[in-house]
Amino acid sequence: MKALMFGWEFPPHILGGLGTASYGLTKGMAMQPDMDITFVIPKPWGDEDQSFLKIIGSCNTPLVWKDVSPEKVRERFGKYMDPQDYYTLRDHIYSDFRYLNTNEFGTIEFSGRYPDNLLEEINNYSIVAGVIARSNNFDIIHSHDWLTYPAGLHAKTITGKPLVIHVHATDFDRSRGNVNPRVYAIEKDGMDNADHIITVSNLTRNIVIEKYHQDPKKVTTVHNAVEPLSPEIEAIQSKKGTKDKVITFLGRITMQKGPEYFVEAAARVLKKTDNVRFVMAGSGDMMNQMIRLAAQRNIADKFHFTGFLKGKQVYEMLKSSDVYVMPSVSEPFGISPLEAMQCGVPSIISKQSGCAEILTNAIKTDYWDIEYMADAMYSIITYPSMFEYLKEEGLKEVNEIKWEYAGQKVRKIYESVMK
Repeated sequence: MKALMFGWEFPPHILGGLGTASYGLTKGMAMQPDMDITFVIPKPWGDEDQSFLKIIGSCNTPLVWKDVSPEKVRERFGKYMDPQDYYTLRDHIYSDFRYLNTNEFGTIEFSGRYPDNLLEEINNYSIVAGVIARSNNFDIIHSHDWLTYPAGLHAKTITGKPLVIHVHATDFDRSRGNVNPRVYAIEKDGMDNADHIITVSNLTRNIVIEKYHQDPKKVTTVHNAVEPLSPEIEAIQSKKGTKDKVITFLGRITMQKGPEYFVEAAARVLKKTDNVRFVMAGSGDMMNQMIRLAAQRNIADKFHFTGFLKGKQVYEMLKSSDVYVMPSVSEPFGISPLEAMQCGVPSIISKQSGCAEILTNAIKTDYWDIEYMADAMYSIITYPSMFEYLKEEGLKEVNEIKWEYAGQKVRKIYESVMK
């Protein structure tokens, strides 16, 4: 079976969990001998692992003028935009491609990130998807997250092949309910016109059904998994330069991730014991606010901000930690606790996370219950038997949560849709 997948990021160049999940799922699916995956991203960097799939860069795909006409822009994207924004986008495309005609070819540049003109890049990506769909042979289309839904719909319109969309998060998760109407419109259009919808948790499935008004029969949960540690990662040693215990938050420092609850819980732990340090690893629009909050709670001398970590740095941080905490307000899944448990680090996760549906040997708290969260942190660093139990049982549990199994579930969905 041949699948044409549209994604937005792919390791090693990732800015969040979307790229990690895309990599794990495609690698797990590739373990099926007859599975052939072509994975499209806006901008490859050249060092992606293509041993189990083929990667196509939209930035490297030649276009014919007719594919970037204002009519195509209006047809594919106009309904999501205010009239003035639409005309600005149309004029921008005209400006970029004014030298082209129907017999000449050109390419569109993409940032490969999440730029200020993200809606424009999403539209350009959907335009290129039409060219890619016409020039590749495949059985089914698979679009990962809202950024690629227009691309998947364009490919479906051109080829008539069935479309599966993969909801890794919704704007209800990212915005704490303060939903962007343009993003919501893109998400709902993708869901309405997809042949099937995959969600990464039952938490997300319920949001899709209730907030986007989708038929429950059309929505299937396939929980995420975790990649086995490579020998290189296994060999990483703790770099903790202190006898103090280390409790870590690792992720985007945004309102979705609940960083303020981590700081407040840390302040309560430090009232009970002094031999503990807290790390907030990551970056985001709330970082300066969290630095000020730590100072206001008089714990700045025990609080460390590392900035964004990637690759080996993530595992160096995890292996130097005694406790991992994910206090997310709304987390569709959350792969990072699984990665922490792989490293033998006991984890505390919010009940409002998708991974809480499948993890037994992690402590689960409501994100807002900072007293319970602080008690859990204190207990793990104070009682060795509790630490050892969570470490050993957590490792056993997470080693059985495999992308291969998730890939098999997705394959069954493909076969059902194609019937």
